[in-house]
Amino acid sequence: MAEALGIASSIIAVVDLSAKVLSLCLQYSREVKNAKDDIDRLHDEVAAFQNTTEKLEALLKEPRGMELKASQQLLSSIEDAHSTLEQLKHRLRPSTHRKAMSRFGARAFKWPFESKDVVGVIQTLERCRGSISLALNIDQIVILQNVDDRTILSQLPAAEGASFDSHAEEHNPTCLPNTREELLKEIDCWIDDPKSKTIFWLNGKAGTGKSTISRTVARSRSKQGDLGASFFFKRGEVDRGNLSKFVSTVARCLAWSTPAVAPYIRSAVNADPAIADKAVREQFEKLVREPLLKATATSLSRPSVFIVVDALDECEKDADIKLILQLFSNLRFAGPLCVRVLVTSRPELPIRLGFSSIGNAHQDLILHKIPLPIIEHDISVFLRHEFANIRNNFNTDAVEELKLPMDWPGEANVGKLTKAAVPLFIFAATLCRFINDRYIGSPDELLQSVLNVAGTGQGSKLDMTYSPVLRQQVLHRSGSERLDIIESFRLIVGTIVTLANPLSMRALALLLDVHVSKVTTRLSALHSVLDIPETLDAPVRLLHLSFRDYLVGLEERELAEFRVEERHTHQILAKHCLRIMRGGLQKNICSLPFPGMRRSSVDFGQLEKRMPSQLQYACMHWAYHQTSGEPKLSDDKDVYGFLTTHFLHWLEAMSLLGRVKECLDTLRLLARWVETLEGSSLSTFVADAERFVQAYFSVAAETPLQIYCCLAFVPRKSVVRRTFENFIPKWISNLPKVEENWDACLLTLEGHSSWVRSVVFSHDSKKVASGSDDETIRIWNAETGECERELKGHSSYISSVVFSHDSKKVASGSDDETIRIWNAETGECERELKGHISNVNSVVFSHDLKKVASSYDDGTIRIWNAETGECGDLVSLHGYAGVLSFTLDGRGIVTDCGTFPLTCSSQSRPGSAMPWQSSHAPMLACTDSTWVTAAGKDLLWLPPECRGGKVAVSGSRVVIGCLSGRVLVLGISMADMEQWMDTTNVHDKRVQQTSECNKKSRNLHLLNLIN
Repeated sequence: MAEALGIASSIIAVVDLSAKVLSLCLQYSREVKNAKDDIDRLHDEVAAFQNTTEKLEALLKEPRGMELKASQQLLSSIEDAHSTLEQLKHRLRPSTHRKAMSRFGARAFKWPFESKDVVGVIQTLERCRGSISLALNIDQIVILQNVDDRTILSQLPAAEGASFDSHAEEHNPTCLPNTREELLKEIDCWIDDPKSKTIFWLNGKAGTGKSTISRTVARSRSKQGDLGASFFFKRGEVDRGNLSKFVSTVARCLAWSTPAVAPYIRSAVNADPAIADKAVREQFEKLVREPLLKATATSLSRPSVFIVVDALDECEKDADIKLILQLFSNLRFAGPLCVRVLVTSRPELPIRLGFSSIGNAHQDLILHKIPLPIIEHDISVFLRHEFANIRNNFNTDAVEELKLPMDWPGEANVGKLTKAAVPLFIFAATLCRFINDRYIGSPDELLQSVLNVAGTGQGSKLDMTYSPVLRQQVLHRSGSERLDIIESFRLIVGTIVTLANPLSMRALALLLDVHVSKVTTRLSALHSVLDIPETLDAPVRLLHLSFRDYLVGLEERELAEFRVEERHTHQILAKHCLRIMRGGLQKNICSLPFPGMRRSSVDFGQLEKRMPSQLQYACMHWAYHQTSGEPKLSDDKDVYGFLTTHFLHWLEAMSLLGRVKECLDTLRLLARWVETLEGSSLSTFVADAERFVQAYFSVAAETPLQIYCCLAFVPRKSVVRRTFENFIPKWISNLPKVEENWDACLLTLEGHSSWVRSVVFSHDSKKVASGSDDETIRIWNAETGECERELKGHSSYISSVVFSHDSKKVASGSDDETIRIWNAETGECERELKGHISNVNSVVFSHDLKKVASSYDDGTIRIWNAETGECGDLVSLHGYAGVLSFTLDGRGIVTDCGTFPLTCSSQSRPGSAMPWQSSHAPMLACTDSTWVTAAGKDLLWLPPECRGGKVAVSGSRVVIGCLSGRVLVLGISMADMEQWMDTTNVHDKRVQQTSECNKKSRNLHLLNLIN
């Protein structure tokens, strides 16, 4: 900073000197005739020098002047120029003698330099000017690169409010001085110890102060300069309750906080602009792990990065919790990389299971097991601090006789409240906010109400925390007033704790169709439990999730009227969402000037104006509320009426919001909900609407108004087309000829770069696994087509993939002569089975998940222990065979060359075939190259690019791997399937040996169509 101030002051002095020297040169130019060339040359160089230094001065004065690193190093050049200019000024300034002579008419000016002196001065100034110009050029390039970096990194989506220093977290507390000292010291020691575990799990019950501690540590380490990123999960916030923006937020924070990492994150985004849409594991690898490793490899010192992940238990999906822990724990294997991750959460079962799965990669500390005297001391310090603030604030404007005494509330009362609060800091924090709420009473009055509840010793800690707040709502109210207050409380506060995403008071009033004053009045007495902003347009948030838990589970007889009935509240919100959308949605809602306008070009201000927050909320969450309420047939009719009128308007609105994927989720959610209703007319429309969105997903996601043009290409008998045929733009004069019905292709899964040899459905039909010649396995969501995991580890093509019977594991066989067992939820390779020197043809799990069977090119089948990786039975065959299934009891193995018993011996011959209970066998569908066949009957003809690989069937869906690397999911009419089942005695069929048991054969015959 001192050097920066030095360069700034030196530049100012040089600019000032340049101006003085120029003025003197002009005087000499007028008075001296015999040195005009030297004077002009010197004048021009000083003028050029002044121009350059003025630019530098202007840049250094700008807010980003401190970023001009090269220019900040110019002090020596500036000092040289200053010295030269000072000498020039001194020699050019007329002496006192010459001034006196001028009064007698003598010439006062005489050029004081020889030509060679002028050349030397000009060269010095040119050299200084060149150095300055070069530094400016360097700095400008760096600034442009930084702008480019910022532009690229801004493409990474960030979860709003997730960072510890975000506006949403701004007013949340940190630990007071002299509290949590030992705990904070222990965390600091763990961060600074290069030999400590990668993850520190700080766990505790609700209200024990976990978030306050993580916020304190994040702020402290940010000041020290080693905080890489922070992510505070919060259930009910759109992007803070899941992993949709978790990795991209962490990567973005790392790029800003750790300059050495930024270029590598930028390169990853440059290489794949859609990286933030990829599977979480791939995002983490490309945006976090690899950039950290590369930055470490190029650094002279071993950099340390600290990351905070708060309230992990508020992440919605159990599988995502496990995945986060797995990804961070794997960083311990990343060579010299020094990453420390503080994770806080409640000790919920999914969290405990997640930590047990990563073994000893973490150390933990249980907050509610910290010795009570320490907790009691910290809560006591907190209460004294807060009560002093309450007393001082109240006394500032209270009349003299009402002022609180300086010892208020008294040692005895502090002691009582401290003992009542232990071990919950949320109790202490809530009661202090409650006592400080001037809207509902004086501090002393409210203190007494808290002491009355605490003194009874009855009820849970949550009762003692929140019951004073509820009692105060109806204190001294008559019967009718009490009922009105409770009714509005359940409507307004019940809505706040049920919303999928927080809304402002204004949006809340519009959503519930009440006057905004009713909302503000009801919330005015709830500052102790809700984060209520000063403006009507900022979101209202819960201060702590435990308040929601308390209201939903409220059982205390006296306060049971305040209980929030979730299903009833959902039902009310669903009706209001439909009302808001009916009144707000229309075609071209943002008045886009032409049909092909991209969503990215829409002005955000225009979008916010045409689609206010209550309408946005309704569009995104109406189905969540609809399906979470009490199912009634009348609700079905309401939804049917809305969809058959506004489906395309809703899809357009969701496109503008960048939420087309959520449309598919919504329609599938509705489809499952409709199944619970009797006599519903909605299912046909929802199914067809889903096909419509799937078919034109990419169009809808990019160009909102093209949705209406897509109707021209929809099959003639489509329900959506028939319903909205009038919406086809009139300027499409010649409508194309289209099919009568939708074709069989439901999804095209793209991601593999080479032939997909093996595909399989999970046994719950929710996922598809594919193995490719690109040496990877991909796990796909069978409903959305999203790639959820990419599994890497094999060194040659994948010949076979299979799910376990609980759908939680995947086994893969490869030409690299190994089998790998993967966790399907996290993507972790749990076991590698190797030792047999031959290419793997096929793999399969036993029903009890304890064994894996694999067949090889050399005509053998090995049985492996899936838990230990040891090889057990070896079945030797006469030729090529593929493994199809274990028998139900696990004592036999079924191949396309027969069924063979498993014994305790090391080898079994194919002499004694076993009965196979085929009615319980898993579905394996295959192709004779041209047709998918079933018991000798042709079921599905395949085009050339879909031939040669394996095929799998689940219910009415068929999945096929293609030579191009694509995976196709086809839908087959259930009527056709049932007809085929009726004509095929699959229950009585026995697997027959085939003459095609040889290595060259690539045919695979359909053995059982039951999944």
